[in-house]
Amino acid sequence: MALLFSLSQWLGTQDVQIGITIVTFAATIVAFMIGKIRSDIIALCSTAVLLTTGVIDSKAALSGFSNSAVVMMVGLFVVGGAVFQTGLARIISGRLLHLAGTDEKRLFFLVMLVTAVVAAFVSNTGTVALLLPIILAMCKTGGVSPSKLMMPLAFASSMGGVLTLIGTPPNLIVSNYLTENKMPEFSFFDFTPIGLICLAVGMIFMWPLCRLFLNKKGKDGAEADDTKSLAGLLHEYHISDCVFRLKGIDGHSLLDGRTIQELDIRKNYGVTVLEVRRESRSIFGSFTQETVRPDTMFAGGDTLYVLGQREKVDRMAADLHLNVFEDEERDGKAKLDFYEIGLAEVLITPESALINRPLRKANFSERFGVNVLAIKRKGHYIFDNIRDEKVGNGDMLLVHGKWQGIESLAKKTREWLVIGRPDETAENVALDHKAPIAATIMVLMVLAMVFEEQIGVPSVASVIVAGLLMVLTGCTRSVDGAYKMIGWESIVLIAGMMPMSAALSNTGISKMLAEGLVSSLDSMGPLAVMAGVYIVTSLLSTFISNSATSILVAPIAWAAAQGLNGGAGVNPEPFMMTAAVAASACFATPICTPPNAMVMNAGHYTFMDYVKVGLPLQIIMGIVAVLCIPLFFPF
Repeated sequence: MALLFSLSQWLGTQDVQIGITIVTFAATIVAFMIGKIRSDIIALCSTAVLLTTGVIDSKAALSGFSNSAVVMMVGLFVVGGAVFQTGLARIISGRLLHLAGTDEKRLFFLVMLVTAVVAAFVSNTGTVALLLPIILAMCKTGGVSPSKLMMPLAFASSMGGVLTLIGTPPNLIVSNYLTENKMPEFSFFDFTPIGLICLAVGMIFMWPLCRLFLNKKGKDGAEADDTKSLAGLLHEYHISDCVFRLKGIDGHSLLDGRTIQELDIRKNYGVTVLEVRRESRSIFGSFTQETVRPDTMFAGGDTLYVLGQREKVDRMAADLHLNVFEDEERDGKAKLDFYEIGLAEVLITPESALINRPLRKANFSERFGVNVLAIKRKGHYIFDNIRDEKVGNGDMLLVHGKWQGIESLAKKTREWLVIGRPDETAENVALDHKAPIAATIMVLMVLAMVFEEQIGVPSVASVIVAGLLMVLTGCTRSVDGAYKMIGWESIVLIAGMMPMSAALSNTGISKMLAEGLVSSLDSMGPLAVMAGVYIVTSLLSTFISNSATSILVAPIAWAAAQGLNGGAGVNPEPFMMTAAVAASACFATPICTPPNAMVMNAGHYTFMDYVKVGLPLQIIMGIVAVLCIPLFFPF
């Protein structure tokens, strides 16, 4: 016990805590650079060391997971995922591709320009979360590797944050520090001239850096998928040529109040009813898709999607008082959608009990809620009377029904094998009928974030509400699907590194480093001191959050300005502007900003990729900023 008490006393001394923090900090950076261990595990290990050695307490260790920026990232991942899943990302990327074509250089500069403009009014984290699925869709459509656009996306969001007062937290922090010291705060567009110069320089130098270091990384966005697409299955079985859309005349027909079993449509007309669409009773949904079972009862206003030859469909429509919708673009044929209902191939295995038995014995409709549309046997396709067709070894069945039913079917692997992964296929189906709802939610969220002060709603609240609305309105396929959209590695990485920021601050390491460097440059004049402020800020923001860095550096930058000219002081505005720009223009590691971490997986990047591209860019931006800021804010 005495030994443990002595150890705890020794660990509690300030000098020992400083040493532990420095060693842990250095080891963490080396581990990131080696890249053999996942970045989120490294971050958690550093937190565990600092916590167990008493450098930080449990509250500080867990502070990252309750930080508003981290919570906001979780919500924005859901919003961004919904933008992708509803097809809104594809629509917007299509417009951007129309402007840029498939030329890689034009795409590069367009992505950076659009990102910077959006980031000037929305947080850089929010900007990347919103644009990430859109840029990925552009990569896939244009056949461009995501690695060539993900890092430019993240860096442009940081550059765009310098364009306006609200673009990034450091701008607001240093502006507030001016008002606390009885000086006018920066206006909304005071940052714009500096920001535009930094953006132009960044775009010019990033292009060759990315071409040099990222040109061969990642997978081609146009890489083909080995599994058959839903459209491919429709084409192979010639299903798309035989699907028609019917609705009752004036909203009513002889179907109303009757069931499929009563009407026996397949036997009487040789037509298969695939699905029924009904107006949704939910306040959020537009319509629902339902598969047809023997006990399905039709109601007025139902829209039927049927499979059959045109003359048989026409005869059924005439007998039951139905209209066949004529779509001129598709020559009267209807287009199947796979929002809630899917399509898959099922291979009958040699061990199946169905072999040599009629297909009706399988009871697929009753057991799984799916219907068999066709049988593929030795290269031939069977469509007629398939329920009475005897199943053979190696037969391929084309089934149609609820995605959940197909997934349940896939779990019964003893008697058949479902080709592909129906759960993944379902997740990749764009819910494009929800795109207008997703667009509305996204626009409202952006407006709420832009006018945060006027409406009095914090940005984190706007993001949480937007994420919940995306789930409640069905813009995500399910709640589980929403959780899968979240980049948990990025979340844990940022939350796990925030305690390191607290340790550097609590032990006084950050302040000692900043004051030492600035004081050594005091005799060389204001420009040298301002360069020192930039270097210290840039160094700190490489490893801790830019908000924490600006809070630490703002009083030091102010003191440096006041101490010049033999204590007479100079205008502090260029020093405060320098601190803000340096805190935001940070690119050298994936942990220095949330956007850098968010694109790491999507771009297939390593820690050293950020060093190779980001470090030279960070140095160039620093030189340009230090030379340009005094032109707009003289000493």
